[in-house]
Amino acid sequence: MILEEDRAAAELLLQEYVKNKNLIKHMLAVEAAMRAYALKFNENSDWWGNIGLLHDFDYERYPNLQDHPYKGAAILKAKGYSELFINTILAHASHTGAKRDTLAKKTIFAVDELTGLIVATALVKPNKSLIEVDLNSIKKKMKSKAFARQINRNEIIQGAHELNTTLDEHISIVLTAMKSIGNNLNL
Repeated sequence: MILEEDRAAAELLLQEYVKNKNLIKHMLAVEAAMRAYALKFNENSDWWGNIGLLHDFDYERYPNLQDHPYKGAAILKAKGYSELFINTILAHASHTGAKRDTLAKKTIFAVDELTGLIVATALVKPNKSLIEVDLNSIKKKMKSKAFARQINRNEIIQGAHELNTTLDEHISIVLTAMKSIGNNLNL
């Protein structure tokens, strides 16, 4: 098996570098969204999923913009991950200036912030459950600038645009993917 498609190897990296349960849940959510889009685009879901799973693995240790995700990229390079895999991870963060010139790079950028908005929306529901979240509730929360203000709505909109999809379809794909692993997210 190719290293980049080896989820067990990715999980070992996660266990080594990440202790924060919420950060792990975020990466699981991004993994699920990446896998859903890989299926939609007829791409390798294991490769795409591991991009999502590892995109923030260095964030707990290196949360500053000058370090994240660059430190993670160096770690992945030392472990034998390809330049394409690493550059795809770099593309999730606008501040890196990495070109989003592949579908996978566009997708990791598109799903990252949206997963955060979906989780935040679930957490204000009475049962704190993804089951209670629907497209309209996410769109409503997205319009509220005071709600989860750290989430960049412009990047969510830009991500959907770069994927040549409507915002509604984009939200629906990611929400469905996250609902499919709701138990793993404790939502």
